[in-house]
Amino acid sequence: MSTRLDTVQLGILWRRMCGLMDEVAETFIRTSFSSVVRENGDMAMALMDTQGRQFVQSTRSVPSFIGTMPRTLAAMLAKFPPESLAPGDVLITNDAWLGSGHLNDVTMIRPLFRPRGIIGYVGSVFHTVDIGGAPSPHARDCFEEGMCIPVAKVMEEGRENRLLFDMLAENLREPAETIGDLRAQFAAYDATVERVERLLREEGFETLDEITGEILDRSERSMRAAIERLPDGRYADELLSDGFEEPLRIRAEIEIAGSDIRVDFSGTSPQIDKAVNSVMNFTYAYTAYALKCVLDPMTPNNSGSLRPISVTAPEGTIVNATRPAPVWARHLTGHYLPFVVLGALSRIMPDRVIADSGAPGWSVYFKGVEPKTRRRFVRMYFMTGGYGARPGSDGPSCLAFPTNVSNTPVEAFETTTPMLVTRKELIPDSGGAGRQRGGLGQRISFRSESDDPIVMTIRHERVKNPPRGLLGGKPGRPGRDLMNGKVIPAKTIQSLARGDEVTFETPGGGGLFPPETRAPRAVERDLRLGLAGPAPGRGEGGRRNVG
Repeated sequence: MSTRLDTVQLGILWRRMCGLMDEVAETFIRTSFSSVVRENGDMAMALMDTQGRQFVQSTRSVPSFIGTMPRTLAAMLAKFPPESLAPGDVLITNDAWLGSGHLNDVTMIRPLFRPRGIIGYVGSVFHTVDIGGAPSPHARDCFEEGMCIPVAKVMEEGRENRLLFDMLAENLREPAETIGDLRAQFAAYDATVERVERLLREEGFETLDEITGEILDRSERSMRAAIERLPDGRYADELLSDGFEEPLRIRAEIEIAGSDIRVDFSGTSPQIDKAVNSVMNFTYAYTAYALKCVLDPMTPNNSGSLRPISVTAPEGTIVNATRPAPVWARHLTGHYLPFVVLGALSRIMPDRVIADSGAPGWSVYFKGVEPKTRRRFVRMYFMTGGYGARPGSDGPSCLAFPTNVSNTPVEAFETTTPMLVTRKELIPDSGGAGRQRGGLGQRISFRSESDDPIVMTIRHERVKNPPRGLLGGKPGRPGRDLMNGKVIPAKTIQSLARGDEVTFETPGGGGLFPPETRAPRAVERDLRLGLAGPAPGRGEGGRRNVG
């Protein structure tokens, strides 16, 4: 059902719903147990109507989670049809192929009821550092990567599923953190129920569908208008990821026909027996997100905007992996997808794209024993590289894209882990040269202060193949991993003893447009601020990586 709303009324409703979702998301964040949710914001919350169409989400939601949540809801309802659900039920799964691509992301959805029945759904996704198993870049299948929760009711009519909670407690190293985050979402759902009821009552609506139809239709019209402004045709781009022994190819061809746009990943490398494979849900989400960013970034982000977009990829490739492929580090493929999309479109919209960023996102896992309590811990530290140069400005330094997770605060990490951060600084000259310079990467060092061994797992990219420049811009500086001053593989597991120090140098963003067109004033500013150094043989007026 779609109710015709005037522009003023629709604007008021939209603002109210955006504020509602930001408020309930803060309930989740502030009551969460994990630093990954609380500090990094690796989560999402969204509202969907009775047809499963996502129409509003919290501002801090991670793009991939928003793109996958409606698909996860469809899979949940295939097992638990709406007529089998009751008030207080909450559905759950972390199945990689039904959710957002790996076991560490848990999706939960609660139906919203009024007297006449279900009026919509509130959903959330969060990353849990600990899901059991032994996640590794070298895992040979998904069974090694942790505990898979099938689609189930984690709450039934307001009561917790004790069997499921007991299974989690017995299979996790730090069950209190993961279970605490589950319950934090229950609190957010309760807040959603109360606020949605108040909104509908005050605005005079019976269901969310009376509001969503107009929002989705307007978003679709806006996206189609943006696509129609582009010339019809086929546009392609490809890049190489570092891979393992050999690089992996990611290729995209974009076809524009009227107001429809299709992205095909034929020509991409076959899936491998290492944990960098992406499932189709994740591939779709980041492909659609890139198109939304470049084509129609200012209108509401919802399922209506995605109606003109179709994404295809051959089964059995690293962007459409089949079971039981290992997928723990699927972002090492999926985070590349926006850049092949932008690279393909750069030929026809050079004023709208950005160069490659220092993504896929860098993170490190530390596992060990807390010295005082003797409890096991699992900690994840996010560290971002340089953002790609933008048409009108340099790329920001140490900013994530295409994900929007934050850098981990040093203080929060050191208070929960027997490790000391000994260095955290920008890397001069790491941004790619161009009329607009890429953002700088960062150098960060950790030293073990524990008498017990600490197991460190890293899974990094852009070490062999740095972020590309676009339209004449130069590549950013590649990343590098070191242990006690010696370079180590970018995908490895290492044991740290007391005093061992590891250093991570994240990649710099690529530059945009030819370096010789950069304004002299911008070059002088880079030199003055220490963002760049003089180029050898060029005197004080030159620099190595600006132009």
